[in-house]
Amino acid sequence: MSKISVTEAAKLLGVTTKTLYRWEQEGKLVPERTKGGHRRYDVAQVLGLEHGERKTIAYGRVSSHDQKADLERQVQVLEAFCGSHGWTFEVIRDLGSGMNYRKKGLVRLLKLISTGQVERLVVTHKDRLLRFGAELVFTLCENFGTEVVIINRTEDSSFEEDLAKDVLEIITVFSTRLYGSRSRKNKALMDQLKDVAESLDDD
Repeated sequence: MSKISVTEAAKLLGVTTKTLYRWEQEGKLVPERTKGGHRRYDVAQVLGLEHGERKTIAYGRVSSHDQKADLERQVQVLEAFCGSHGWTFEVIRDLGSGMNYRKKGLVRLLKLISTGQVERLVVTHKDRLLRFGAELVFTLCENFGTEVVIINRTEDSSFEEDLAKDVLEIITVFSTRLYGSRSRKNKALMDQLKDVAESLDDD
């Protein structure tokens, strides 16, 4: 978890160091001490003070509109799990490929985490965040003091289906570029790759 000095914490909050010392006496901030006796504050604690009470975020995602029923099942599981633990929570729903880093819900989630507003992130499966790169989100959570809760750590049952859709998305991007070259060989290659990806989706 990231630690910052008194001066850095004061600058981050836009207050004086004297204010921080007063908050420490009031119990609002609890610094750690270095071997040399210097105060060090958790970034998450400081940002949490700035933004108020931190919250639990439950995140659900599917790749396409035809998986709406799956998204609803995810949300039901997330709500039941968070409710059973007595957590006050908010659900963020997302629609888009697990390889798309610009999804509206994901962008909002990352912003909330990086501003210290998330105490806990709950997902049904690891790959609901991202197909590749979920560890980066987990590292961000660690740095900002956000606990990560993965309800089901086994392989997601829809892995093959989502992976096929992700492959099709990549092929679409590359085929657009290759078709521009008007190469029959390129077009034939991309058509073959699409057929393979679609066959995986149908299995």
